[in-house]
Amino acid sequence: MKPTRVAILGATGLVGQRVIDILAERHFPLAEIRLLATSRSAGTEMLAGGRKVTVEEVSDESFSGLDLCFFAASAGASRHYAPLAVRQGAVVIDKSSAFRMDADVPLVVPEVNSHHLGAHKGIVCSPNCSTIQLVVALKPLDVAFGLRRVLAATYQSVSGTGRDAVDELIAQSRDILDGKRARPEVYPRQIAFNVIPQIDEFSGGYTSEEWKMVNETRKILDRPDLGISATCVRVPVLVGHCEAVLVETERPASPEEIADVLSASPSIKVVRDEADYPVPLDSAGSDHVLVGRIRRDVSGKNAFWLWIVADNLRKGAATNAVQIAEALGKLGLLGGIA
Repeated sequence: MKPTRVAILGATGLVGQRVIDILAERHFPLAEIRLLATSRSAGTEMLAGGRKVTVEEVSDESFSGLDLCFFAASAGASRHYAPLAVRQGAVVIDKSSAFRMDADVPLVVPEVNSHHLGAHKGIVCSPNCSTIQLVVALKPLDVAFGLRRVLAATYQSVSGTGRDAVDELIAQSRDILDGKRARPEVYPRQIAFNVIPQIDEFSGGYTSEEWKMVNETRKILDRPDLGISATCVRVPVLVGHCEAVLVETERPASPEEIADVLSASPSIKVVRDEADYPVPLDSAGSDHVLVGRIRRDVSGKNAFWLWIVADNLRKGAATNAVQIAEALGKLGLLGGIA
């Protein structure tokens, strides 16, 4: 790839910081890097690209002369700034939900549907964190056996909400252990020593997080007819999302064949020993999707259970965004200076 002029909007957040780290880990060729955030974080110094960079307050003119922008901010910020960045010549890789379901905006997990990148018009979306790890596991199964139906129950860590939620879990845990009363602010209920079966707002009996998993999965897999439903739950874990997933296949399979197909993907690590299984701590710091507890469902034909775990800040967010940038570069769909 050519050296690339890059900006990160939301650079001081949990995902933005991971993007900085992963660009360095993967030796992404940087000609320039700008770190952008709100006025609250402007002036902060961060290590990026091997040097200290001062965070700038984002403005409408922040994107001039850039090739690529990673957006790790709110949907509202993306809706305002992404079109401006595109008009100023940059490609935007957006982690928010602002454009994911727009028909003319690719929603991409590179090892699943990189062929969608050729249709981009300046903006490429990275899916919801819970969707990413799900489709990484579903795609090879759909190719090998065909998918008829998918049911998922998620166990999602608080870092998926952001730094304030991480701080709230730690503070509530300390308060409860000290005999004090927990004070929920970020979440509608106490999160310490508890689970909350609500992620975002309700609509039609489902939360928006659950609708994201349904609609995004169908779009990414090119399966608008796929039968899929989800229940999304927030759990008192700092990093790492888990999913208990039931898949019904069109063609017969065995747990061993399911494991073999998944193992063939370089993005997946399969744990075959039933007495061993991946947990969030195993996924922290990894870019792999971990799959264990593969077993036949005793109540249905051609149905299997999977336990899927991934680091939601890395593969569920920052790493996927950087992989999109790498794929764009390989396809010649990204700018850059000679």
